[in-house]
Amino acid sequence: MTSFKNKKKEKIREILSKSSIGIAGLGGLGSNAAISLVRLGIGRLVLIDYDIIEEENLNRQYYFTNQIGMNKIDAIKENIEKINPNIKLELYKIKLKKGNISNYFENVDVIIEALDDAKIKTEFIEEILIKLPNKYIIAASGVTGYKDPDRIKTKKLGKLLLCQDNKALSTEEDFLYAPRVSLMANWEANLAVEIILSGKI
Repeated sequence: MTSFKNKKKEKIREILSKSSIGIAGLGGLGSNAAISLVRLGIGRLVLIDYDIIEEENLNRQYYFTNQIGMNKIDAIKENIEKINPNIKLELYKIKLKKGNISNYFENVDVIIEALDDAKIKTEFIEEILIKLPNKYIIAASGVTGYKDPDRIKTKKLGKLLLCQDNKALSTEEDFLYAPRVSLMANWEANLAVEIILSGKI
């Protein structure tokens, strides 16, 4: 049994080390998802964000006080390389705009949407589904609050997987808390791993 378990573990490690995941947005969802995937042994990450780190967001994002004011791209690189300096990183310090979104994700296995702006989120998902119809895309909705985590479900719509809590309030009505944000981020990361390993183990 131990030998079988070890062989399975090695096979999983090998598959993940040859896999790639793209993440759009490196705030609470994206930064936490990226770190989990690095610890898991994903071989390559494509990361996109244009924003800087603000002190008020440190309560839920995977950054540190000495990184306040830094671009998230530079800071996440710094943090990732402390965990695994050998991981392959493609980093883009840009603001995604309609029409240029899909170009950056053509060569990844799975895409994680972790954007803040509702309009850009919608445009991002629509463009990926149209221009990269064979790619799985994972998104999240309903991240606020701290109550009833059992309400979070995965809704599957073809290649789109949505982690959602339909009863969560908007960010105008409720707050973003680290446990809930991290839960959703890791839910997205776990779905990506499930997709990559599906049918291979």
